[in-house]
Amino acid sequence: MATLQIRLNDELKSRADNLFESLGLDTSTAVRMFFAAALENDGIPFEVRHKAMSRDMRQAIYDSRNRVDLYGPYNTAEAAVNSMLED
Repeated sequence: MATLQIRLNDELKSRADNLFESLGLDTSTAVRMFFAAALENDGIPFEVRHKAMSRDMRQAIYDSRNRVDLYGPYNTAEAAVNSMLED
């Protein structure tokens, strides 16, 4: 069996490890899957990723990052929770 060594910056490696773990894989398994599928398909064969976010979720993230349509700010967590429970 062969060993593959590659150089990656620490952030890329960490982010990839976290992604693969969230998909139920370790990094070695993900790399083996990629190689096998690439050979079978004679090229880059597939995407493995989380389902895309809904339009509503993307809008909510945009709004929160840009401080649009926000209620608050709140001085305490209790005040924030009470605000959510009002509706």
